[in-house]
Amino acid sequence: MSLVTAESLKSELDMFGIACQNDSALDKMVEQCICHRIQADEIVLQWVAYRSTKNALKVTVETLEQFEHEILNRKSKLKQDSRREETLGRTRDYNSLQELVKAEVEEEDLLNSYSTPAKGSQKRVLTTPEQPQSKRSAALLASPGLLLSPASFSPSPTPSQKYSQRGGKGEVVVSFGLVQGTRWTGRSSPGSGVQLDLLEGPEETLTNSYKFMFQRLRDVRNVLTEKIEELGEGLRSHFNIEEFSPVSLPAQDTITVVGQICCDSNGKLNAHSVLLEAGPEQGGQQIPVDLSELKEYSLFPGQVVAMEGMNTTGRKLVASRLYEGAPLPFFTPQVKMEVDEAVEPLNVLVACGPYTPSDTLTYDPLLDLIHVILRDRPDVCLLLGPFVDAKHEQIEKAQVTETFDAIFTRCIESIVDGTKSVGSRLVFVPSQRDIHQHFIYPQPPFTLPNLNKEQAQRVTLVPDPCTLLIDGVTFGLTSTDILFHMGAEEISRGAGSDRFSRILTHMLTQRSYYPLYPPVEEVNMDYEKFQSYGQMPLTPDVLIVPSELRYFIKDVVGCVCVNPGRLTKGQVGGTYGRLLIQRSTSGESKRVSPCLAAQVVKV
Repeated sequence: MSLVTAESLKSELDMFGIACQNDSALDKMVEQCICHRIQADEIVLQWVAYRSTKNALKVTVETLEQFEHEILNRKSKLKQDSRREETLGRTRDYNSLQELVKAEVEEEDLLNSYSTPAKGSQKRVLTTPEQPQSKRSAALLASPGLLLSPASFSPSPTPSQKYSQRGGKGEVVVSFGLVQGTRWTGRSSPGSGVQLDLLEGPEETLTNSYKFMFQRLRDVRNVLTEKIEELGEGLRSHFNIEEFSPVSLPAQDTITVVGQICCDSNGKLNAHSVLLEAGPEQGGQQIPVDLSELKEYSLFPGQVVAMEGMNTTGRKLVASRLYEGAPLPFFTPQVKMEVDEAVEPLNVLVACGPYTPSDTLTYDPLLDLIHVILRDRPDVCLLLGPFVDAKHEQIEKAQVTETFDAIFTRCIESIVDGTKSVGSRLVFVPSQRDIHQHFIYPQPPFTLPNLNKEQAQRVTLVPDPCTLLIDGVTFGLTSTDILFHMGAEEISRGAGSDRFSRILTHMLTQRSYYPLYPPVEEVNMDYEKFQSYGQMPLTPDVLIVPSELRYFIKDVVGCVCVNPGRLTKGQVGGTYGRLLIQRSTSGESKRVSPCLAAQVVKV
């Protein structure tokens, strides 16, 4: 599936004379395209057909939610049911078959009535010609260590035509810092002398798998209560608040309360459904909040905030001021480090899966990434899952010829052996979408028992999420798409148009890699482990947050936040990131960001 953007959707809407100046509505339509796996032209055609039955609705967030409920969800369910019955080999009776055919014909006729001849004339049957393998790929695959053989993974190992014909290879799409004159090629001996460790230490880090699905509601409540108390104490000391009042106690004077934001129903949070849930010390009750007097706010479910306002009846708090928290301090080395100016900065490469196009299980994008590593010689490669994507079409249909563990093992061995001549340090981070890995958050690291001693010295296996210390510079890593999840739940007013910066600020001030509560359905959260391993021990120098949303590099409260994108986007190539890091020193009067430069590049 090709990348859907707000610009492509606006162009399709303009073709039908439908005006849409609301950026939030376009973002919502992009979100629907991603969630339901449909293209821009397809969703616009369905919207036009739906709009004709509703007296020409305007494109707003509310009407799009109604459209999704009535049309998109029903179509997704039909597709799932059809795929399930096809897999199980069921047969339909004559009447149900006739109804299905009739519904498909009616839908096709309705959509065709709104399509233009010019657009229809562009459609053609795509055929995959005989594509000889490139010399580079052949050379890589010929290496004894590179075991990626697409024919062994799938009955139809045809290379992706769209991926092989992609344009803009190597194009820099985002830059940050002093990029002019920057040399992105690493040192002659990359990885040598690099100190790379988990910040918390092995005894405080999630290193092994654990039993889950055993948590009790009481334990979940205890974790949430401790979070409110801990962050509330941080708010009190940072803003010099004398004390917090009980949320439900009537008072004729202005009071300050603390609690967790939640919604008054199972629906999406909005300005009229905000509740503040206090901890046991403040009564442990929920109270509705009136936000009408706040000129600026940004809220999401699970956020711990302090509010100042009036509560004359004890039944509703009219908020007049909002305290949203403060980030933790940055890392300070305990031992003073002397930095030799002749030593070159560290070159760090960041890539996030999937590592295959969506229409085939050939790992051509991964081979291209290995080629980039061999060319640029980075000191450290941060590689985030999924490596064997559970959302891949052929995996969903069980069209593979090897076990998922076998595919993953050969994939990792190919990366390790393929970069052996360079010597880069390799860090592997699991993903919730890795089908062979434990479906739990926080997620334990991969296990690779077959690595020899030489390989193990270069490979570091870390959990999701984690905080790394690389030559005195801290990196926060998570492969879970928190940007997408929080972006769908956050509400704001007067807080600016940069939603990414707001969400990243929330992560840093809430001191958590996943501050959203309750989490989305696809995240299976273990709260006791999350309390131990899912929190930020400090504000990282660099925060890596890959997402389905558009790539970016931003400086947020002194932390360089990078969304490198994904290595593949549907059937076409995606992006990866690279950073130039200056090794940290202590004793400086003023903190200077260790990230000298960063870029996001098309694969």
